[in-house]
Amino acid sequence: MPLTMNRDVFITCAVTGGGGTQDRSPHVPRSPEQIAASAIAAAEAGAAIVHCHVRDPETGAPSRDLKLYREVTDRIRASGTDVVLNLTAGMGGDMIFGAPETPLPLSDKSDMVGASERVAHVLECLPEICTLDCGTMNFAEADYVMTNTPGMLQAMGGMMTEAGVKPEIEAFDTGHLWYAKQLVKDGILEADALVQLCMGVPWGAPNDMNTFMAMVNNVPADWTWSAFSLGRDQMPYVAASVLAGGNVRVGLEDNLMLDKGVLAENHQLVTRAREIIERMGARVMSPADVRDKLNLKKRAPK
Repeated sequence: MPLTMNRDVFITCAVTGGGGTQDRSPHVPRSPEQIAASAIAAAEAGAAIVHCHVRDPETGAPSRDLKLYREVTDRIRASGTDVVLNLTAGMGGDMIFGAPETPLPLSDKSDMVGASERVAHVLECLPEICTLDCGTMNFAEADYVMTNTPGMLQAMGGMMTEAGVKPEIEAFDTGHLWYAKQLVKDGILEADALVQLCMGVPWGAPNDMNTFMAMVNNVPADWTWSAFSLGRDQMPYVAASVLAGGNVRVGLEDNLMLDKGVLAENHQLVTRAREIIERMGARVMSPADVRDKLNLKKRAPK
């Protein structure tokens, strides 16, 4: 399949994530105030979308606290900086098994809750976009499984669509795209779907170019897609995504470094991505452009 470069590109900044990066860089935001400030700086640098998790302000551990999401949302919306808000809905599906000979009972560090609880903050805050991890997979650690069953995805996707929040399908492998197409076919998700191709996350799709293009070629022509990879491959994937016809994601959720030995801030990663995009001859889209493209409704401060 010949490549058609994308000439109008939006940047998503994944501001903080839920991984154990909080002690590896002082720039990883923890409190709602820090997360919102970092998101706003990323938007001012050129990110049209900010993708936000929340963390315990004291420990930096990932959290599902609705009050923290409410504060982040309100701070961003009240800032006067225009940006499309994308909240994660990936929390609450963590199964951590015991040792290979005694897998049950599950570790008390598991975090498994129902569909309604997993999207409670989405229904409360009503971001323009929220994520939907479209499959179950082994995820880096030996005994951890990221759990998203078809029934759970149907329930969560249905609630997101009914609330008028656009799901961003997070696809970590080709099978996740396969099931996302089924969700559209079943009427759970709307036909003009949005998908994020998540490359290089153990043990999903490796981030070699053959696998990447297999993922790209499995995205329906009428969907909008973006892609990212991790660590040192974050910026090369900015160029690869634009060249292959997609949009880009950068941010501290996926990469802590600006250059070798230089810890990054989110706005610096966005600036670097913008420079790559523009030097390739493409235009960086504004939040208003993205709303028009994705048929989003701008949310005012509540």
